[in-house]
Amino acid sequence: MEQNALLKLSHISKRYKTELALKDISITLRKGEILGFLGPSGAGKTTTIKIITGQLRQTAGEAKILGTDSANIDASIYEKIGVVSDNSGIYEKMTVWQNLSCFANIWRVPDERIEEVLKQVGLTEHKKKLAGKLSKGQKQRLVLARSVLHKPRILFLDEPTSGLDPSTAVAIHKMLLDLRKEGMAIFLTTHNMEEAEKLCDHVALLYQGNIVEFGTPQEICLKYNREKRYHLLLNGSKEELVLEQNPENAEKISEWMRKDMILCLHSCEPTLESVFLEVTGASLAP
Repeated sequence: MEQNALLKLSHISKRYKTELALKDISITLRKGEILGFLGPSGAGKTTTIKIITGQLRQTAGEAKILGTDSANIDASIYEKIGVVSDNSGIYEKMTVWQNLSCFANIWRVPDERIEEVLKQVGLTEHKKKLAGKLSKGQKQRLVLARSVLHKPRILFLDEPTSGLDPSTAVAIHKMLLDLRKEGMAIFLTTHNMEEAEKLCDHVALLYQGNIVEFGTPQEICLKYNREKRYHLLLNGSKEELVLEQNPENAEKISEWMRKDMILCLHSCEPTLESVFLEVTGASLAP
């Protein structure tokens, strides 16, 4: 694999009897990068993670993780990756600390590391609480703490903030960005396009098993910014103006700026969600 590429999928397809769930998928994930795999439920996101992590065999193509064919990975690979999915359970009759301690013993991680990840996910004050007594958001943070306890090289996140309150989601976002700065590669699946725009270096828009667009969030949005327009709100006005980009409107905006009349001004390029809708004609509802 190319330098810094920790994960590479080449022309991956997966067929379930008569249904083709994935069709010719090719992507690369590098060190210190967050790659978003985005699409509605049933698009093939979870299937892709299962193929990469050796839980499923692809019908065609090649998947390599940390230089090893995913169809032939052994237990040593699992010491270098972390996975957070819908079925990532916790031991509810054990405390938060005990949940992490179990895995720390397996991975030969010192207690100091447990304290470190508890602080990262904001669970330090809850470490003696039974896991079954945690809120949904706290349980998700515990699962995330467990997945990064051994400092994996790649972290797989399958809808990590689905159903969480905004403050918990923001805390998890901050943690993911910090992990990226430390060099961790993160493979994120979500149907939340706003989340992807905030976090991802590159995104693949997935629909019915196909990658319909790939690039940075900004590149994709600007590609579909065919009608260049600007939203403005002026002093003393409650109505927002929408102006097309042309010399006449440029002069108007310049004049308003000179007179300090503009309260806010922003461009109107499409969001990832609106691009997805335009490309596929489909909703992103889960």
